[in-house]
Amino acid sequence: MKIDNEELIVSLGGAAAVAAMTHEQRADALEDFQISKLDARAAERRKKENFPTVAELEDKIDKRGTRQGMGKIFRAQKGKLNPDGTTGPDRVKRLPKMPAKPTLIDFFEHRFRSPAHLFQSGALAKRRGCSEEVVLACLLHDVGGFFMKADHGYYGAQLIEPYVSEKVAFAVRYHQALRFYPDPAVDYEYPIRYYEAFGVDYVPMPHIQKAYEYARNHKWYMEARLVTINDLYSFNPDIEISMDEFRDIIGRHWRDPAEGLGYDGNPVAHMWRTFINPDAPL
Repeated sequence: MKIDNEELIVSLGGAAAVAAMTHEQRADALEDFQISKLDARAAERRKKENFPTVAELEDKIDKRGTRQGMGKIFRAQKGKLNPDGTTGPDRVKRLPKMPAKPTLIDFFEHRFRSPAHLFQSGALAKRRGCSEEVVLACLLHDVGGFFMKADHGYYGAQLIEPYVSEKVAFAVRYHQALRFYPDPAVDYEYPIRYYEAFGVDYVPMPHIQKAYEYARNHKWYMEARLVTINDLYSFNPDIEISMDEFRDIIGRHWRDPAEGLGYDGNPVAHMWRTFINPDAPL
């Protein structure tokens, strides 16, 4: 997103006000300015665009070369010239070797493709004063999507459950259902991107409705809801956040097994091993 520096400075009260800010305050102000611009752009899109219906999206199924629900690690990145993954030059990349005893951070650095969205989500929750467990849940909420996009909240919760608190796993699991349901009390709106992805007339399936009702009445509802609040649905490529910002939080709230993720004999170890070697034929 191109920034109009003059507009930004005026929005902050002028050059004198900006000069009086600390570097951290300026960085926060820039992020807020960019987010407000993305929100305004999304609102404008909502007015102009004709979003597809469920039937129109279903009609595309047998015209694509890949399944929509396939995890990102198993397919090439869809390019601008190949938006539906039908034909084109996209190829999967050779993955770097993992350490003998891989940690969560190793997976972020070597297997979770394009984790910028997760970093932005975690950083936003951190800046808004959320608990460290919520920040960790935001950092992990879409890791299931690297393995399997469909039901990614459940895959993600299953992946992390042995290594985090019950509260973090709950937040990751139920953010999947909560994202479809607005909550005016905390200013959460239905994401405009979902009109495009699911269809303008989409109605969540019964199991999603049941999951929503269960989570809505649970003592950890707000933890899961905070994940959806800090889940940026318009991702900003101009904001770069380092893994270093989360190392301490991961160290306090994530339990890496001594044997390494994938080799600890845990019931979900096979899923981590699949991440380690997704090119295995069997």
